[in-house]
Amino acid sequence: MTAAARAAELRKVIDHHNFKYYVEATPEISDREFDRLLEELQRIEKAHPELVTPDSPTQRVGGAPIEGFVQVAHRVPMLSIDNSYNPDDLRKFDADVRKALSPGARVSYTVELKIDGVSMSMVYEDGVLTAGVTRGRGDVGDDVTHNLRTIGSVPLRLNTATPPKLFEVRGEVFMTRAELVRINRRRVEEGEKPYENTRNLTAGTLKQLDPKECAKRKLSLFAYGIGAFEGIDLKSQTQLFDTLKAFGFPVNPHEKHFHTIDEVIAYCLEWDEKRHDLPYDTDGMVIKVNDFAQRQRLGATAKVPRWVKAYKFEAEQGITRVGGVEFSIGKFGELTPVALLDPPVRLSGTTVSRASMHNASWVEERDVRLGDTVAVEKKGEIIPQVVSVVTDARTGVEKKVVWPATCPACGGPVEKQESATSYGYYCMNTGVCPAQVAKRLIGFARRERMDIEGLGEEVGKQLVDSGLVKSVTDLYRLTKNQLLALEGFADLKAQNLLDGIAASKDRGLARLIAALSIYMVGGGMADALADAFPSLDEVLAAGEEDLSKVKGFGPKRAKFVYDFFHSPAGEKLVTEFRELGLKLTQDRKAAPAGGLPLAGKTLVVTGTLARYDRPGIEALIKEIGGKVAGSVSKKTDFLVAGEKAGSKLDKAKELGVRVLTEDEFDDLIGK
Repeated sequence: MTAAARAAELRKVIDHHNFKYYVEATPEISDREFDRLLEELQRIEKAHPELVTPDSPTQRVGGAPIEGFVQVAHRVPMLSIDNSYNPDDLRKFDADVRKALSPGARVSYTVELKIDGVSMSMVYEDGVLTAGVTRGRGDVGDDVTHNLRTIGSVPLRLNTATPPKLFEVRGEVFMTRAELVRINRRRVEEGEKPYENTRNLTAGTLKQLDPKECAKRKLSLFAYGIGAFEGIDLKSQTQLFDTLKAFGFPVNPHEKHFHTIDEVIAYCLEWDEKRHDLPYDTDGMVIKVNDFAQRQRLGATAKVPRWVKAYKFEAEQGITRVGGVEFSIGKFGELTPVALLDPPVRLSGTTVSRASMHNASWVEERDVRLGDTVAVEKKGEIIPQVVSVVTDARTGVEKKVVWPATCPACGGPVEKQESATSYGYYCMNTGVCPAQVAKRLIGFARRERMDIEGLGEEVGKQLVDSGLVKSVTDLYRLTKNQLLALEGFADLKAQNLLDGIAASKDRGLARLIAALSIYMVGGGMADALADAFPSLDEVLAAGEEDLSKVKGFGPKRAKFVYDFFHSPAGEKLVTEFRELGLKLTQDRKAAPAGGLPLAGKTLVVTGTLARYDRPGIEALIKEIGGKVAGSVSKKTDFLVAGEKAGSKLDKAKELGVRVLTEDEFDDLIGK
């Protein structure tokens, strides 16, 4: 047998045993026998480098380290999932689904465990893995292909003789609790601090630049969804699961298909009790409309699909005592009381020693006192919070919480401020309080804002505490020598941070405004403001009345924006941004000759389209001047109708609205 033939045979045999081990959990040979097969293939490929293929099992061990992460746009956005917390929420979801579909539509749901890991997009072209990209912002993620290849349960080639041209699989990369224990046992032996939980360690492992480091930790995968695809016909989630298994992907064995919402609810409640027996962490269930055509008709909002809902398990609670209170300072100067728990409690796999108590009105309404016995839980299993007081446990020695007269971080004056529904205490030293500056700096650098790689909470606090950064503009004046003088900074870390800061200069006006911590102005409002005034000069020239006319603004939000930019601090900030070379304009897509083809037109989309998914065509309509509506009315100009168009098509015909096929839509927009 030739070397090429033996290598091909070994690859086939090794892939078979990988499938039996990772997907079917029925290994046919011992680990040592498997290692011998892999070692033989490695020897052949070493002697004949021309025989190495991208999908060879030997490529899992990891190649050379990469220099940094490249961001990749998702072909189909990885949207968030809307949460529910009780059976009534699920019944409302079911009612909304049935209302949106045609009367009498038969709806069924698939239900699967919500694995607590890192969401991943895996792209296969002609059957071969070509890219692994994290969810990231939803539209853009990090290319971690070099690390994804090291995960044994990820197929490097689809297990089919006739692969589709394009097949983008969505899945969750996770770590078992046993693997976390193994890693932590080694770290403790070496005098290192143990990791807290599997989710954070999974995310950190996937962000390793050296794939050999990732290969040392045993990550796993469950595939659950589909992104972009060509050359394959998929009609339902149940069919997709069968296809995924046939192609060699591990899917969670506890996925089930139900025809009533009561069955769905019963299954969710069942797993709320059983989840602790699993070898991996979960934080809920995912309920999906099974039929893909119905999903197309249901569509999505700007953030979440309407055909899927997450059922979040009730947060774990711990009972402990308030041993003391500290005050955390927010980016707007608000003092958040933080309970120091004595003793700490274990919640969702982590030791919790501190828990938020919201604000002054919350503490005083519930009469929380030092020494009280309290119930603590993690909101969304992430943020620890005090949720109630066990007043029956009081002994009479408990003491009222006393609010500081001066800021614990800067010594500046603290004042009580009231709103219509609550009140709180605020540090009035807004411009120079280091705690506020650090919070604003960390918010400025967030991925969905200025996206500064390497500037997280720890580094942000370090930069402020060192005195190097007193304002966000100081970031752009940092030098490598200054960073190298800080603890934990070596040459590569310093250079990566400087590169991330330099790259952020070109993010554009909308993201810059969102990053500035202007009260009541987040990402959506910043987008609207930049759409209305696509340069900072135009924003500065606008009066409060002009700003109030921006979609979603009104007088109150307009005043916050106007006051921010026309204050001495705001004017100084703008001057420095100009000097430092930040991009202060918002790009607009060039309009085709003759103007935007759908300017002023309202369109509704219904049915299953061949060349567009629902988010894609709706985004295109908006880009070229149109407005997308969810229902047909007399104000609708066009209905774009695909296959299995239902009641919306009937309504359009009744009202005389012009109906377009997909081809006619393309002709209309000149595509």
